Amino acid sequence: MNRITSDPDASSIFGHGFADEIDRYPWDETVRMVDSASPADVSRVLSKARSERQLNPADLAVLVSPAASGSLEEMARLARPATEERFGKTVSLYIPMYVSNACTNKCVYCGFNHDNPLERITLSLDEVRRECMAIKKLGPFDNLLLVAGEYPSLSGVEYLKKVVQVCSEFFHNITIEVMPMKARDYAVLVEEGLYGVVCFQETYHREAYKKYHPHGMKSHFDWRLNGFDRMGEAGVHKIGIGALLGLEDWRSEAVMMGRHLRYLQKKYWRSRFSINFPRLCPSESGFNPNFLVSDRDLLQLILAFRLFDHDIDISISTRERAALRDNLIPLGVTSLSAGSKTEPGGYEVHPEALEQFSTTDIRTPQQVAEAIVEKGYQPVWKDWDKALQ
Repeated sequence: MNRITSDPDASSIFGHGFADEIDRYPWDETVRMVDSASPADVSRVLSKARSERQLNPADLAVLVSPAASGSLEEMARLARPATEERFGKTVSLYIPMYVSNACTNKCVYCGFNHDNPLERITLSLDEVRRECMAIKKLGPFDNLLLVAGEYPSLSGVEYLKKVVQVCSEFFHNITIEVMPMKARDYAVLVEEGLYGVVCFQETYHREAYKKYHPHGMKSHFDWRLNGFDRMGEAGVHKIGIGALLGLEDWRSEAVMMGRHLRYLQKKYWRSRFSINFPRLCPSESGFNPNFLVSDRDLLQLILAFRLFDHDIDISISTRERAALRDNLIPLGVTSLSAGSKTEPGGYEVHPEALEQFSTTDIRTPQQVAEAIVEKGYQPVWKDWDKALQ
């Protein structure tokens, strides 16, 4: 196929993005790199972290390795000041709003799977407004995450543009977690006031990816992976990456995420970056995790990434139980969701719709904020404004 084209998005569709880079790192070699790390390697990397030198993906592989699992206390002692130096003793709060569960994909692990018999709901703009007003009654949120399934004719860029316009009347900081789009479509939304985009690659294992995403737009590995390049090209202010923990080996996923992060930081240095660590939950489709990720594993992953990168925002959602989220606050986490409903219209319009996944931390936003204060930190409801551009 001839890659020479006048389409401004073609470079991200056919290559010249991280999808080209990833094949330099075979999955099996990454697994071996992690498994071969020794206690001496752990000591060397922790010494490097103590001297405040920047770690590289090979160092990250050591910190997420089995060999480092006995060094979590030392990692925690280093992660706490690294976090506070960059973020202070603050934790940002955000809330998701699901606007559509219509989806063309048949992801085997997702409750929104196209073949799953459920009522499909796409909120009207009036319903979006009602949801905004209901969220505002829950707490002084100013950080909103808009979520939609991948269904271009129902929740494409024109629909999202109008949704962002409505939500901008209530929230200054709007992020989306929707289908990957063209760079020019992201740019349209940025012009409307969009602040950030979150997208989960789900797994960086190219061969396994097709098994979990057999049909639909999401089945195209390169298109999804190069979506982060298109976000950077469009000038998205904050780009969120992540993998769905439980599909494949979490340690190897972590190394691939670290490589991806360094690539994006170098190429799109004007953007900020965040990382999310969702653990796979059982879904309405009956899918269960293939790889178990324990609480201790999750802690090791968070500590390793905080030492790997002092500046990245680390977010933990209401998938996790309340006590665990509270205990993670001093250990590198800088952002929490609160009061989440994971069904479209769940706050006011359609409270009985099917959830994408079950929330575990069911506390009110105020209760989450109080828990943050009890840990000696300050909850931040608003941390960005369009006037700062």
